[in-house]
Amino acid sequence: MAATLGAEARDGRGKGVARKLRQQGRIPAVLYGHGDETRRLSVLAHDLEKLLHAISVENTVVSLTTPDGARDVLIREVQHHPVKPEIFHVDFLLLHGDETLTLQIPVRVVGTARGVTDDGGMLDQQVHDLAVVCLPRDIPEALEADVSALGVGESLRVGDLTLPPGVRTLTDADQG
Repeated sequence: MAATLGAEARDGRGKGVARKLRQQGRIPAVLYGHGDETRRLSVLAHDLEKLLHAISVENTVVSLTTPDGARDVLIREVQHHPVKPEIFHVDFLLLHGDETLTLQIPVRVVGTARGVTDDGGMLDQQVHDLAVVCLPRDIPEALEADVSALGVGESLRVGDLTLPPGVRTLTDADQG
């Protein structure tokens, strides 16, 4: 699925402006990037909530359509109301194709361990996310850990995972 979101430029700053935007069904946002000027934007609350439910927020590149055209961004922070299920603000990081990013990528367990099916063991996943470094075009949706061959008492290490080309992990290869 192509993740897209529309945004409009906004004037002003502060609590009053943000409240008025939220009353109009819009969420205040900022777009920033290395070497770029920070821009104040607003997005439709309904569209943002729909997008957030459909993607993995930490590692999905979103095509943000602004008055200046479409730009590839990552959602860096989503601020929520402390009590109500409302979004207060969102930060977008502008991506540059030649700059590496450090991201947390989820680890998905694939298969059923032999020790679980044959010997009645339990699978205990210790690592759920890995810190990786890669270019924006190489961001994986998830890293897969095939546990099919594991018996009771055996484990996979970070070094046993097959990383996609252009992706390297910051986590120690011996961590399990």
